[in-house]
Amino acid sequence: MSLLPVEDALAAIFARVPPARTESVPLEAAAGRVLTEPLLARHDQPPFPASAMDGYAVRAADIVPGAILDVVGTAQAGAGFGADIAPGTCVRIFTGAPVPPGADAVIMQEEATRTGDRVSFAAQPPIGRSIRPLGHDFRQGQELIPKGSRLTPMQLAVAAAANCATLPVAMQPRIALLATGDELVLPGTALGPGQIVASNSFGLRPLLAPYAAEIRDYGIAPDNRAALAERLAGIFAEAPDFVITTGGASVGDHDIVQEILLSLGVQLDFWRINMRPGKPLMFGTLGKTLVFGLPGNPVSAMVTAAVFIKPALRRWLGVAEPARWHLPLLAPTPPNTARRHFMRAQMVHSSQGAGLLPISETDSGHTSSLARADMLLVQPEYDPGQPAGTLAAAIPLDGF
Repeated sequence: MSLLPVEDALAAIFARVPPARTESVPLEAAAGRVLTEPLLARHDQPPFPASAMDGYAVRAADIVPGAILDVVGTAQAGAGFGADIAPGTCVRIFTGAPVPPGADAVIMQEEATRTGDRVSFAAQPPIGRSIRPLGHDFRQGQELIPKGSRLTPMQLAVAAAANCATLPVAMQPRIALLATGDELVLPGTALGPGQIVASNSFGLRPLLAPYAAEIRDYGIAPDNRAALAERLAGIFAEAPDFVITTGGASVGDHDIVQEILLSLGVQLDFWRINMRPGKPLMFGTLGKTLVFGLPGNPVSAMVTAAVFIKPALRRWLGVAEPARWHLPLLAPTPPNTARRHFMRAQMVHSSQGAGLLPISETDSGHTSSLARADMLLVQPEYDPGQPAGTLAAAIPLDGF
């Protein structure tokens, strides 16, 4: 079987991802969720001309040399003056208060000299000074947040200001994780002969959690056909949206995951990708469930999750795929083979800006080098190697 190009694999996955479905959630529960409709302002903000500071609301034409105005009242946030300002008068006003009709400027209190109920000012203000006009922030019907945005604290603040108590967001998927392998034991276990500590699920869960309504870890299944089939059948019976297995995806005698998935009715779209690390990646469907069979080597599992599963989850939520980063190399890269290389790299900041420092380690079980990386440097097929200073494409390992 020939190796599938990375772009073709992504296209096959995207073809199986359903359109985003919407649910309404309270504003306080919307942080990090993805908006499925543009957020439109329901009113003008501010809904009236408002003072931008503490001071005096005046008629600018009244402020002439030697003029002393009568202070005839007070306007504060939530309680306006309630009448027009007559010539020769002014109103004490506080930040956020409605500017009384007739007033066309606010003079800050530090520029006023007040004696009793009379006040004078040092200089004539321009019309409109320190007044937030009606609709200065936003106008009714204006788009405030575009569809497909992952809601940030700043966006939630403007949604609240727009008087939205609930928001339409994409329903998040339920994800099931299953590790396979007789050699695996959980962290904290005393290691016996031939055993290794399972790590894949402990990296995948936080990597995918920002996208998911629920991630359920089904533990470790042995390399036993009957036991693995029973475990997987039980997982599929709960109809999760994503099933992600790790291990058993290659061609060895104990690599039985593909065989069991097919026996359970999974329709396999592809197996084996033209990339490193992570060549033995499987993808298929069982009904509406998307099924990913990741390699067992931990670097391969995490890289394939970053390259394929995260884009699938973004597509599920209706989020546009982010553009790749392009940063200068801080060291040369070696020649590449026929497979696209997702090379571990560090993003280094200096006074000259940010750059990519390639990590030379390529072993797919070398977790400590992956832990040092925060980027995947994308090296094309048959790339002859690039000198330091060349702009190179990269994928962030962290972030949405």
